[in-house]
This record gives sequence, structure tokens and C-alpha cells, in this order.
Amino acid sequence: MSINKETVKKISKLSRIASNEQFEDSMIKDLNSILTFVEQLNELNIKNIEPLSSVVEQKLFQREDVVKIMNEKEDVLKNSPHKNENYFVVPKVIE
Repeated sequence: MSINKETVKKISKLSRIASNEQFEDSMIKDLNSILTFVEQLNELNIKNIEPLSSVVEQKLFQREDVVKIMNEKEDVLKNSPHKNENYFVVPKVIE
């Protein structure tokens, strides 16, 4: 598949990108080189190759799951200048 000026103009219009002659020539060159590279990738034989999830052959560090008591209600409400039972009191925003 080859990219021509009409294709670049259509892509520019669909993506709402302003184009001129210099831009179109540059895009034709760039898109054709991308398509050439993709065609080269399609020619590779990858039938016996396992998928790669990481380039590093290393196990991740696993930490122990420990339950901690955090943000106790009373401790958090101590920081509030105004409180009403179990809630923060804030200025009214909507009238």
C-alpha cells in the first residue's frame, strides 16, 4: 500500500490538521516509511516465539500484607477547626 496526496489530504481533513504542500510531501514520505516498516514486520516468522511480558528475568518483590489502623476518625477530626459530631463543617458553597 502506498500513500498519495489525496490520502494525506483526507487524513488531514478528518483529523482537522491544516496542510500545505510541504506538509503533504513530508507526510507522504513519513507514512510510506512507516508502512514499509510494518510490511517488514509482517514478513517475520513468529510462530514458535513466546510472548514477552518483561525484558527483565526477575521476580517482583512481594511484601507481606499487614493490616494497619490508619486515619482514625477522631484523629482526623482533631485537625478540623469546626466539626459537627463525625463530620467536617465547611462553608456553604451553593445557595
